[in-house]
Amino acid sequence: MSSPESQQELRRQLVDALRGHQAHIDFDSAVKDFPAAIQGIRPSGAPHSAWQLLEHLRIAQHDILEFSRNPEHKSPNWPEGYWPETEAPPDPEAWSRSVKSFQKDARELAQLVNDPQADLFKAFEHGDGQTLLREALLTASHNSYHLGQLMFLKKVILGAGT
Repeated sequence: MSSPESQQELRRQLVDALRGHQAHIDFDSAVKDFPAAIQGIRPSGAPHSAWQLLEHLRIAQHDILEFSRNPEHKSPNWPEGYWPETEAPPDPEAWSRSVKSFQKDARELAQLVNDPQADLFKAFEHGDGQTLLREALLTASHNSYHLGQLMFLKKVILGAGT
């Protein structure tokens, strides 16, 4: 059994990983000043546009958060429910709304992980053996992967000098 201090340290490190600290780019840095003119561009050979990646990040993180705290939550259909229908934001404010929604869910997931009453290791009664620890690690690695894609896409579109 681990001590309360080691549990708190694990929670701190998980939240750091969720925020993208240490080895990965953080969400806020990746989306800060992302040019509106390139949000819907999907270069030849690229599987997704920046808008599609942002929305996928938002949808997936929201699904994981809700699964982790709400036994009644129903996940979207895979894969179509995890990706937007359009390559470009549907209106000028869509990017900003998606960013704010992602940030809100990220804060709520961090609060859940930091809650000393939330058992990181206990399998949820719903699901197939998932734990809060597993869901936090899944979110951190999923976000890291797609944020890397987002930054690579930005560099490809704007040029290597970015």
